[in-house]
Amino acid sequence: MTEADDKIRCDACPVLCYIRPGMTGACDRYANQDGQLVRVDPHVLLDHAVSEGGKVVPFVNAEGAWSGDILNTPGPFVTAVGAGTTYPDYKPAPFIVSSKPDGVDMVTIVTEGIYSYCGVKLKIDTDRHLGAECATVRAQGEPVGHVTTGEYGSQMLSLGGVNHLTHGGKKEGRVTCETLLDLCNGQSVELVVDGGASVIVQAGKAPIINGKFEERMRVGCGSATIGMFAKQWGDKVDEVVVVDDHITGVLSEHQAGKLLGVRGTGIRMKGRRSTPGRYFHVAEPGTGWGGTNVSDPLDIVAGFNPKVAWSGMTMLMVSTTGEQYAFYRLGEDLRPVEAALPETLRESVERISENCEPALCSVLFMAGAGGSLRAGVTENPVRLTRSVRQALTTVTAGGAPVIVWPGGGITFMVDVTLLPENSFGYVPTPAIVAPIEFTLRLDDYAALGGHVDEVRPLDEVVAQHAERPNNVFASGAVARAAGARRKA
Repeated sequence: MTEADDKIRCDACPVLCYIRPGMTGACDRYANQDGQLVRVDPHVLLDHAVSEGGKVVPFVNAEGAWSGDILNTPGPFVTAVGAGTTYPDYKPAPFIVSSKPDGVDMVTIVTEGIYSYCGVKLKIDTDRHLGAECATVRAQGEPVGHVTTGEYGSQMLSLGGVNHLTHGGKKEGRVTCETLLDLCNGQSVELVVDGGASVIVQAGKAPIINGKFEERMRVGCGSATIGMFAKQWGDKVDEVVVVDDHITGVLSEHQAGKLLGVRGTGIRMKGRRSTPGRYFHVAEPGTGWGGTNVSDPLDIVAGFNPKVAWSGMTMLMVSTTGEQYAFYRLGEDLRPVEAALPETLRESVERISENCEPALCSVLFMAGAGGSLRAGVTENPVRLTRSVRQALTTVTAGGAPVIVWPGGGITFMVDVTLLPENSFGYVPTPAIVAPIEFTLRLDDYAALGGHVDEVRPLDEVVAQHAERPNNVFASGAVARAAGARRKA
C-alpha cells in the first residue's frame, strides 16, 4: 500500500487503485478506512464442531452466524473467503494457520486467488434443445461461452475462460466476468444461444427455457424408458412409442417387449433403426416432444404394415418426462385415431413423471491455480503442485471439497452451492476472485519450502477474528445488489 495525498494505493490486484477515504476500490473488496486499507467482506471461519443433539454448528464469521452446508471435520476451519490476496506479488499468503487435530501438526494456507484462467461448467436438466454443439452463448449480447456435449437428461454449457475474459473486446471481457460472478454467487443470469433458445439459469434452481419453467428432467432415453416400464404396459396396450430426440423406443420391437411376449404391430418408424426397438434421429432437435421439434407425435410414424397391423390395435405415445402423451386406436384403414387415455394406462404415464427428478441448474466453477498464488504458499511453487498430486496436500475452496483434475498444474472444479454465500468476487482486469485453501502436515509444509516463519496458531486467528469489530462498509456483494457501488 502506498499513499498519494489523502488517497491510499491498493496493491491487492494489478489495477492498483488509488482509494479516497471512505471509498472502496473498483472491485468493491478493499476500502480506505481512516487511512488504512481494509478488506470489506468479513473473513469467514467454519465451525465444524457438532453440538448436542447431533446438529452441526453453522458457518460463523466476524459479523455473526451464517447458516449453510459445512464439511464434517472437527474444529474450526479458516477459509479464504474474505481473507485477502497477495496477487500479483510473491508475499506469503494472508493466513498460514497451524492446528493439531488428533495430535497431528497440520497447517492450512489461505488465500483468495485471482483467476483469469477460469470459467463455469453449467449443467441444465432438460430434454429441450438449447442449441447446436459449439453454438455461441451470449449474455447481454456478448459472447461468453458455447454449447458443449450434452449429458444424460441434461444440456451442457461451457462459459468463461481466458479467451472471453481477455482476448475479446473490453465489453466482452466485462460481461463475461459479470456473468461468471453472478452465476458463482447464486444469482440468476439470462443466456441466449445463437440459433437456439433463451434460458434463465441459477444454481440450484429450475431453468426457464423460452419463458417456461422446466419442471423435470427425463427419466431416461426412449429405449431406457421402455426397459423400465415395459412390464406395466405389456398386457394393457398393444404398442408403446417413447418419443426421444436421441433414442426413441418401440415396445413391440424392443428386447423388453420380446421378453414379455408382446405381439408385433408392423409399426414403421421414421429415423434410423439402431438395434431392435431403438431409433435414432426420428426428428430434428427442438423444444417439443422428448426434445424433438414435433408437436404431433404421429409425425415420427411412417405407417403400419398391413400384413401385421390390425384394426382396433391400440398405441400409447409418450415423452420421456411423461409431460406429453397420447392414446390411439387404429381404424379400418390402419390410420391411428386419437382417443381418451384409458385409466389402466394413466398410472404408467404418471409413474414416468414420478421417476423424473426435478430439473435444476448446476454451476461448477473451474479454475487453474498457478502464478503467484502458489508463491504465496512456497518459494518453490512446483513442489506444491507435486504435493497436491501426491495427495499430501488437500485443496478446498471456501471449505468445500473440490475435484482436482489429473495432469499438470492445479486445475480444480467446485460446486458453487457448497460455498458460503457470496464467496466470489472480481477485479476489473477482468478476473474472478475465488477462495482456495491448502491443508497438509506441518512437516510436509516445511519440506516443500513453505513460509514456515509466517505460521500462526489457529487459536490466535480465531481469537483475533472473534474480537474484530463490524466493518463500517457494506459487503461488496451487498453494495452491488443495492446498486450503490462506491468507486475509487
